[in-house]
Amino acid sequence: MFRRGLAAALAAGVLASVLAACGSGQDSGASRQGGGSDQITLGFSQVGAESGWRTANTKSVQDAAKEAGIDLKFSDAQQKQENQIKAIRSFIQQKVDAIAFSPVVESGWDTVLKEVKDAGIPVILTDRAVDSADTSLYKTFIGSDFVVEGTKSGEWLVKEYEGKPDPVNIVELQGTTGSAPANDRKKGFGDVIAADPKFKIIASQTGDFTRAKGKEVMEAFLKAHKDIDVLFAHNDDMGLGAIEAIEGAGLKPGTDIKIITIDGVRDGMQALADGKINFIAECSPLLGPQLMDLVKKAVKGEQIPTRVLTEETTFTPEQAKAALPDRQY
Repeated sequence: MFRRGLAAALAAGVLASVLAACGSGQDSGASRQGGGSDQITLGFSQVGAESGWRTANTKSVQDAAKEAGIDLKFSDAQQKQENQIKAIRSFIQQKVDAIAFSPVVESGWDTVLKEVKDAGIPVILTDRAVDSADTSLYKTFIGSDFVVEGTKSGEWLVKEYEGKPDPVNIVELQGTTGSAPANDRKKGFGDVIAADPKFKIIASQTGDFTRAKGKEVMEAFLKAHKDIDVLFAHNDDMGLGAIEAIEGAGLKPGTDIKIITIDGVRDGMQALADGKINFIAECSPLLGPQLMDLVKKAVKGEQIPTRVLTEETTFTPEQAKAALPDRQY
């Protein structure tokens, strides 16, 4: 581990100084002799594998760690907070050099993060934030601005229906209840459409960011409401599941019901290019290289910004067609 290697280096330096003082004739800068490895060990707790986005995110982290020469201890929480807390405590026991994780939900982290802080291990939040008032419990948060993603989605909708006075009935597939992307995307979207009373969210329910749940909830929406104009899904996978439900009901996705999603994974982009989705606000999963750079700096005690944003864009069907050939995820 990095800290043990550093301790060994310091010990070797002290020994060399003592020998020089005793007239050994050796250089006071003598090198370490088997003093341990300088390789950094990173404990990483992933939310799960609930979507194509998450799978791409995991691969990015794993590939970047290998490329950076970082020893990665990986744990899949299967979308359960208790599993992440267990993993983090295990990382403490293993004396890793840094811990990174993507929180399942925003709340309930203070106790375990205080334990990490007491152990002297830097923490980096990836993709999702926590709502702790004590920001000293983590070094930085790297990820998207979920509010902006919701805002961009709402702005596209407002422009799409500009000059049309009729009511616009919207159903919403939310992400995992209590998670940062679900909370923030809902807020960003809701704040924009609230300026015009013709936009009405007639139903809103969690789809847990999964394709299967997105299909299930959309089927229920379609049975309960015969006047749906727009679907706003908090991620592509739920939107793709909803497309199956819409087609199963004999309707044409993208035409009979306009669809807005967030992420920009390959399957979502293909549906956008095919006209089944109308607009996607991008949320890049390729955080691995930036994360490894931050890990190295945090372990060395260097100053790093408390918020690191990823660069993202939006896509229409024509833009999706142009982007698909070079899409990495």
